[in-house]
Amino acid sequence: MKKAIYAGSFDPITYGHIDIIKRAASLFDELVIAIMKNPDKVGLFSESERKALIEASCSSIDGVSVVIFDGLLVDFAKSQNIYTVIRGLRAVSDFEYECQMALTNRQLCPDLESVFLMTASEYSFLSSSLAKELARYDADMSSFVPNCVALALKEKYE
Repeated sequence: MKKAIYAGSFDPITYGHIDIIKRAASLFDELVIAIMKNPDKVGLFSESERKALIEASCSSIDGVSVVIFDGLLVDFAKSQNIYTVIRGLRAVSDFEYECQMALTNRQLCPDLESVFLMTASEYSFLSSSLAKELARYDADMSSFVPNCVALALKEKYE
């Protein structure tokens, strides 16, 4: 079986993330969406809330599971015996950071491959931060996040 990990904070998941998830799921037999615990970031949603939102948003995509992990991605990948990491790119500006991370991960684990997928052009501007800002001002979220995420964001900002 071909397996891959798509790791991120997903605070919250957006249609840009889902675009990458759908495309990665079509390339691999199993895709593990790994929610990273990041001690340097205070999330709007807890890891368990993010997990529930991702599961609800991706329930129709075959071969996808969602987990929460703490620590280095390379250590998580080794523990799962998965050596392919999916990374989404929105623009050229993302590539520099992602390339640095991929090279660092490969230095730590030479068997770990990074696969870069360009997000669809209609989501190239979209980020979780933008979604949160729009929700803060009660903007229409329907073209940015699934309905369950829009409702959860609305509850956070009421």
